[in-house]
Amino acid sequence: MKTNLFPAIRLTLFCALFFSGIYTATILGIAKFSPNAGKGEIITQNGKTYFSNIGQTFTQDKYFNSRPSAVNYNAASSAGSNKGPSNPTYLGEVQARIDTFMVHNPGIAKADIPSDLVTASGSGLDPNISIEGAKIQVKRIAKIRNISEEKLLQLIENQTEKPLFGLLGTSKINVLKLNLALEKM
Repeated sequence: MKTNLFPAIRLTLFCALFFSGIYTATILGIAKFSPNAGKGEIITQNGKTYFSNIGQTFTQDKYFNSRPSAVNYNAASSAGSNKGPSNPTYLGEVQARIDTFMVHNPGIAKADIPSDLVTASGSGLDPNISIEGAKIQVKRIAKIRNISEEKLLQLIENQTEKPLFGLLGTSKINVLKLNLALEKM
């Protein structure tokens, strides 16, 4: 028993010291040298300050809609819904989001709605939507703002973030940046 117990205690103490002290201090030090000292990307426009790395709600029809949030866009309680795809409550929430989307975007077929516009991310704070999620909203915004669809499609193209190194991840659009650029038009 002594042969196993003492190495286990030493390993536990080492891991506690390493991961709560050394590792944490290293990551904090790296963050301090990153842009904005690890506080995320801060955007200031028209006297308002926004954090582009946290999802935000846009409910007015003149803006591109964000991805739904399981935590009502509260960054202090980042979490998913933890409901499985067969959970009746979850299915009801998704159906309500589909119905709402279709009311605000008439003429769109249910099958054409990208899943990221009706399902929350794992964190509940995803600031990005897919290219398809942005393009499917163009008709509504063009009509309300009296802007040509071509200009909006060009705006989407300009705001598209490509995969890291052209390999890692998918193309995406930060909804906050897209809507702020839309306001400047």
